[in-house]
Amino acid sequence: MQVSGLPDFPWDSLAPITAHAKTHSNGFIDLSVGTPVDPTPERAQLALRDGANAPGYPPTAGTVALREAVLDWFTRARGVDAMRAGLSEDGVLPTIGLKEFVAFLPGYLGLGANDTVMYPRIAYPTYDIGARLVGAQTIAADATTAVGPGEVQLVWLNSPSNPTGKVLGIEHLAKVVAWARERGAIVVADECYAELPWEEPWRSAGVPSILDPRVTGGSPEGVLALYSLSKRSNLAGYRAGFAAGDPKIIAPILEVRKHAGMMMPGPVQATMETMLRDDAHVVEQRERYRKRRALLRSALEAAGFRIDDSEAGLYLWVTHDEILNAHVSGAPASEVLQVANGGPRAGGELQAGAWTLLEWFADRGILVAPGTFYGPAGKNHVRIALTANDVDVAAAARRIAPHERGA
Repeated sequence: MQVSGLPDFPWDSLAPITAHAKTHSNGFIDLSVGTPVDPTPERAQLALRDGANAPGYPPTAGTVALREAVLDWFTRARGVDAMRAGLSEDGVLPTIGLKEFVAFLPGYLGLGANDTVMYPRIAYPTYDIGARLVGAQTIAADATTAVGPGEVQLVWLNSPSNPTGKVLGIEHLAKVVAWARERGAIVVADECYAELPWEEPWRSAGVPSILDPRVTGGSPEGVLALYSLSKRSNLAGYRAGFAAGDPKIIAPILEVRKHAGMMMPGPVQATMETMLRDDAHVVEQRERYRKRRALLRSALEAAGFRIDDSEAGLYLWVTHDEILNAHVSGAPASEVLQVANGGPRAGGELQAGAWTLLEWFADRGILVAPGTFYGPAGKNHVRIALTANDVDVAAAARRIAPHERGA
């Protein structure tokens, strides 16, 4: 594992803009990070307490009950009949949250300097970090045609995407899986926002899974799906996630995790089983996010922002051509802000691209995430999270909408 040469942690770079946003007279609103703020469901808290008497070591592979709950959840909530998809208990592995598994997966697979990892052009940065940790090469591409004749060992997909909210359809997923199988590559799909669909056809039909038999032909060979309960169940603090798919991929990873002691605590396994079998709390939480999303979207569009993709997931992927064009034309900061229906602020030229938009929001006491955190292709966008409480979301909407300039 290579721990040198890693980039600076991106969120640290937001310190100056955060400090500026915190000077707003009506208070600071953080819409930058997708950290759940709503209560952990009472049923989860009870399950954790019921499982608290856990003097022995938990199984690294997960309890049989937990793995059965995962398979039942795929059938019930994801439209993937476990039997038709070829899924089995030995193809399920609980993870301590999802980020650790994403970061360490290239290492688990034995990748190194002579190997290549492919991930989307706009992507969760840990896909890249995981490749860097083992010294592997990377390719940022959205189409297999962009890769060329070189070999690829690991292909990352993320649907719905963080940060864009874009959903990949069955046909696209099937083409990637077929292409990867021809080359002996593994396809891993991060699907942790799949239960938050907003636009059609996904709202009615559901977000497709990489393990759908229409994608895999009924065999999970060479394929893994990853999921987390952080967002759908407000369990980010519990660190509850899992990988599911090809048992031949899971088995050697399980052996490494046994040796390394990477086991999900027993009470968390019990809680995860309980929450995977409960759909009511997911519907309730989704409705909270739907209302916040509608409020923010309405305010953003009224202020002239364009919302791209954002078909599903926990974020709005946002840009504003007039603000960006005003900056490119050399307009001073005051004119840029006036174009965007806000009041001028002292200071020289704004920073380019996403950081121009970032400052626009900071002037209103709102922190959002620059699209550049997710790759160069995100340079003209910002990501806005739906995870603030109702009061803060309503306040943010008032500050964004042009008729509420003074808020």
